[in-house]
Amino acid sequence: MSVSIARKTLVHEWRRFLPAIVAVGFSGVLMIVQGALLLGIIGSNALYVTQSSAQYWVGFPGTQSVDLGRPISASIATSLYMEPNISHVERFLLGSGDWRGARGGGTSINIVGIDARARSIGLSSVVPAAMRSLLLQPGTALVDATDRHKLAVDVGDTAEINGRRIHIVGLIEGLRGLGGVNVVTSIDTARTLDNALGATDDVTYFLYTVTKFGPADAIRDRLNSPAGIPRFHVWSAPELAGMSIRYWLLESGAGIAFIFATIIAMLVGALVTSQTLMAAVAGSIPQYATLRALGVSFKGLRAIVIEQAAWVGVLGLLVGAVFSTAAALIARIYSVPFELRTSIILAASTVVLTVAFAAGLFALRRLQHADPATLLR
Repeated sequence: MSVSIARKTLVHEWRRFLPAIVAVGFSGVLMIVQGALLLGIIGSNALYVTQSSAQYWVGFPGTQSVDLGRPISASIATSLYMEPNISHVERFLLGSGDWRGARGGGTSINIVGIDARARSIGLSSVVPAAMRSLLLQPGTALVDATDRHKLAVDVGDTAEINGRRIHIVGLIEGLRGLGGVNVVTSIDTARTLDNALGATDDVTYFLYTVTKFGPADAIRDRLNSPAGIPRFHVWSAPELAGMSIRYWLLESGAGIAFIFATIIAMLVGALVTSQTLMAAVAGSIPQYATLRALGVSFKGLRAIVIEQAAWVGVLGLLVGAVFSTAAALIARIYSVPFELRTSIILAASTVVLTVAFAAGLFALRRLQHADPATLLR
């Protein structure tokens, strides 16, 4: 009986429950979008790692985030080449510069030097082999397509970095980071653009992969256990990416502020859902009182309210899913870091449904000890 009554009440009193459905949808969108933005933005701090296919990264001991790497000696490569199960080793440089476009667009940039040979693993996800070969020509560079307006440049244009002329030979996608504009060059070109990189043969990182059946963890542990003061440290790609994300999230003011904003969004969403649904249930108190007068137990009323809350929650979340998907498409069009994961949707749904159930039952509690005749009046 409770199932039938719950559904019939929703259909008959749809005007009363419509604001609750809209509120649930709004809350779901608020939580999902904020969570997806949080994941997308913090993930941008590890793009150098996640957009590369290297299994392990070798860098300066104590490095907290991939973009904060410090120079290590080029001679460290010898230790890597001595490992028979390491199949590929390459260099990775991070520098900085002052950009001057031919049509304006002066700004500070990050110089990213990668191995320009085919089948290299640095930034392999965003720089395909055909485009990578263009960097073999000295003085050439790639920029992210989303940054070309900021840099006032397009393919074929020239610009200056630290007073040295550079030729833009292509646009890439997927390297729009938090720390500024990334300009990708070959190792040799990067050294000519940044005096700090060109002064020595030092590198920021060595990247390597292990043979198919090689003892990857054993190799890393062996490399991380040198005699004396360590000159370098080896991280797996997931470790370094996780470190970079945690650093931005917990150590930077922007990360903490975004966490705070996400929590506020969840609280606002929960509050809007609870208040709107409580008002809808409270407006139906005379109907529930009638059922009490007809002999329906409080347990039966609770089942009706729970089912109504479930239907309101599900319908609201469907509305929220549509708008969240639309937000994801808009973010994709404008290259906004937006990571719509299933875990975010499930978490938001759990919060919204829990609040909906609690709000409905809280609004119903006045029926528990009240006289139905009093409520009917």
